[in-house]
Amino acid sequence: MCTPNTRRLWPALSAVLSVGLGALASADASPEPNTRWRVDRALPVPAWLHFGLEHRLRFEHLEDEFRTPTRENSSALSMRTLLSAELRFESVVIGAEMQDSRVYASETTPLNTTHGNAVELLQGYASLRRNGVFASGDTTWLTVGRFTVDAGSRRLVARNEYRNTINGFTGIDAQWSSADDHAMRAFAALPVMRRPAEEAELRDNLVVFDRENANALFWGVFFTSAPFAAQLRLEAYLFGLHERDGRDAPSADRQLATPGVRLLRPAADGEFDFQLELMLQLGRSRASTRANDTVDLEHRAGALHASVGYRLKAAWNPRFIVLYDFASGDGDPKDGTNARFDTLFGARRFDFGPTGLYGPLGRSNISSPGLRVELSPHVTLNGFVAYRLVWLASATDAWTAAGLRDESGLSGQHLGQQLEGRLRWNVLTDNLAFEVGAAYFVRGAFATDAQGGDNTNPVFIYSQLTGKI
Repeated sequence: MCTPNTRRLWPALSAVLSVGLGALASADASPEPNTRWRVDRALPVPAWLHFGLEHRLRFEHLEDEFRTPTRENSSALSMRTLLSAELRFESVVIGAEMQDSRVYASETTPLNTTHGNAVELLQGYASLRRNGVFASGDTTWLTVGRFTVDAGSRRLVARNEYRNTINGFTGIDAQWSSADDHAMRAFAALPVMRRPAEEAELRDNLVVFDRENANALFWGVFFTSAPFAAQLRLEAYLFGLHERDGRDAPSADRQLATPGVRLLRPAADGEFDFQLELMLQLGRSRASTRANDTVDLEHRAGALHASVGYRLKAAWNPRFIVLYDFASGDGDPKDGTNARFDTLFGARRFDFGPTGLYGPLGRSNISSPGLRVELSPHVTLNGFVAYRLVWLASATDAWTAAGLRDESGLSGQHLGQQLEGRLRWNVLTDNLAFEVGAAYFVRGAFATDAQGGDNTNPVFIYSQLTGKI
């Protein structure tokens, strides 16, 4: 028997299935599992000219919105197109990448700059490469212009993969790697402000060119070691963010230094793997981005990620992971200290589930153990299921993604439970991939009892098709 919620989900499920069936219909019945084709190598173009195109089409639906104020159910069709080109010479590389991220959403779907950014220069840079600058066999890169950044675990700065729009920066980026696989990176850049920011303009996919935030500076120094005993790697870093309020970029006047360290051992058949990352955050910030908030607070926050996994030597290559994530919250809004961890420009999909229209969990005021099982029944097919229990790190701070807060702490800390799953079929390796996923969030006491909470449990589904040439 269909419940009212189930009946409302049928249109969304139909859209998911239609995208999936389209992928099946367009794919060869017996695709070559290791096929990889690139248009720039197939055409008679000079060896120094490289270009490519990627297009992703995603349908997503959220039943029972978790944000406050509560809206109706949300549905969106998003499209992200990336067109890149590089001129690669012996010591110089000149490159550019255009991004066209569009979203077509129902009228009740909340939109922001993570959903749309139509016709934009994502990257435009020049790089100088030299070998043997500091030691025999090393390589040094110096890049200037507009670029994207992936660093380490990607928890603090990332080139967004799942999200429909991508973080960009304009500045200078220096990278060095040794012959024995040590690496260092240092960059300093202005964050790029995605425009437009108004919901009505995003709904119309209005083209407004992005621009740099001249009131902010983001910098980082990052080191990663070569593998040592038992294939362990060590990463150490320091990120800095210095910003002040601007007319087009209201901010919490963050003056933050975020040092961190990560120790990891990669997954391997029949062996344990693990990851431990510790992040500290110091400096000053304000409690909000409101223009009338002029009180500087001492910023003292921290976060950690810990996980242990084991991959069996068995059919379907099962890997079992136990994990835990913590990010501090602000215990007392009146004590002159801000203890809420700020994830800077990081990504969260790989830790906390799909974002887009969903994303109830983030790296702020959270304490969450979990389990995850990954399976790969075929070289072209992989998936996982994951389960999390979620508490607030501080009962008096906010559930930041939903905008709920009980400063009295009487609603408790239990936020809820999340069950998530994803299946990906690489129809043509690195050329065509089809993916479906779902998440179900069961509200805990805080999410139901805090002012603005309710008893509905959000359900999210998505389906996407990605092509690269």
